[in-house]
Amino acid sequence: MGMITPEMLMRAYAMGVFPMSEHRNDPEIFWVDPKRRGVLPIQDFHISRSLAKRIRQGGFTVTLNKEFEGVLDGCADREDTWINGEIRSLYIALHQKSQAHSLEVWSDEGALVGGVYGVTLGAAFFGESMFSRATDASKIALAFLTAHLDQCGFQLFDTQFLTKHLQSLGAKELSRDDYHDQLAQAVIKAANIEAYS
Repeated sequence: MGMITPEMLMRAYAMGVFPMSEHRNDPEIFWVDPKRRGVLPIQDFHISRSLAKRIRQGGFTVTLNKEFEGVLDGCADREDTWINGEIRSLYIALHQKSQAHSLEVWSDEGALVGGVYGVTLGAAFFGESMFSRATDASKIALAFLTAHLDQCGFQLFDTQFLTKHLQSLGAKELSRDDYHDQLAQAVIKAANIEAYS
């Protein structure tokens, strides 16, 4: 496929496709455009009673863009990951251009216990991956991120695929055509994830 540049990657997002590799040691990157697309409704994010209680209990701090590489590496730190070396470098390059962002969850002891990262384009946020090293840490990250995206004027939170975990938070599946319609409307609007950081 040749070298993918950050600019090519952003053009791919604008067209509704995203990159993956088979595993961390595979140099090949392929483009994915799923028939069914997962999205989190930004205004209708579902916080269960147990998650609301967990958030009220505290014991954690949430930050934005404080430890992007740490979140990236947390997401790749599993048996089977699609984040190979080239994909990692591409997202770091996008982060340096303020086009990729992370939200971190820290324990009171100062350990990074969870997080989520993704790419922004217009008023669309493309969630790439999340990780959790403590109970509910990735759910807490998504709850804070979704509220933050809402506050900043985002319209589309793309989760790529629909998992049971995301479904429990209110994620839905769209057909490819419906997703492309929503994407086309979102990318031409302006939203700044750092407006309230």
